Amino acid sequence: MKEFKGRPVSEAIGKDIREKLSSVETMLGRKPRLAIIRCGEKPSDLTYEKNAARRIREFGMEAESFVFPEDVSDNIFLRSFNALNEDKRIDGILLMRPLPPQLNEGFIISCIDSEKDVDGISPVNAAGLYLGTEGFAPCTAQAVMELLHYYKVELPGKNVVVIGRSNVVGKPLSMLLLKEDATVTICHSRTKDLEKVTKKADILISAIGRARAITSDHIKKGAIVIDVGINTDREGRLCGDVDYEDCKLKAGAITPVPGGVGAVTTAILAKHLFEAANKDLL
Repeated sequence: MKEFKGRPVSEAIGKDIREKLSSVETMLGRKPRLAIIRCGEKPSDLTYEKNAARRIREFGMEAESFVFPEDVSDNIFLRSFNALNEDKRIDGILLMRPLPPQLNEGFIISCIDSEKDVDGISPVNAAGLYLGTEGFAPCTAQAVMELLHYYKVELPGKNVVVIGRSNVVGKPLSMLLLKEDATVTICHSRTKDLEKVTKKADILISAIGRARAITSDHIKKGAIVIDVGINTDREGRLCGDVDYEDCKLKAGAITPVPGGVGAVTTAILAKHLFEAANKDLL
């Protein structure tokens, strides 16, 4: 069994950015800069914000947080958001979601400059993903692809089963896989005989958010298992969707949690920021 760790993938992305950064800085007259927009103090938002900002800075770029109270009014938020959206000194925007209920999240997302939308949530980037044109894909979905590429997994003709149909991972990841000629099946909570479907997969990718829900009964011997889930078990320990200990002897390759896809996601965010800053120079 081979373990697909995220750290080497992240380090390779960082090395590539650092090698190219000085020339971009010279032409821009500054470092590429990310604006992280957050409402309130949700622990999950704070953790991701901290990790994202740290990774951006590790790779030689800048990240600044713009924090609003949980009860911020729609007018005040939109005015500030639009100012950041139009600020020429900001190359990328990361909007921490979900937003508080008083804010019109759908409208706000539709307003994001697609060239600054480094997390791939704008309608323009979503359309580009489904049409196969240029644009940013959601970072977690792109992180899975980066990991598969790094470990030289051949995708054309492979049977890939994606468990999960969210707009953040399942759907965009399926489009990225189809673009590389994989044969993709999407499973979800209403899928009948899930094990029967997943056992046909050469590559099984789980993004359902349920601790250790995927066992060795779901995979065929030698399959590549990619675990996108980040959960907490009953003992309060971090774990994935996949029962790692149960599956590792049957799988041909498997990602750990933590240390797998999650370790690549913030590196993809940094890569998108670098590309967004670079677009201004084309």
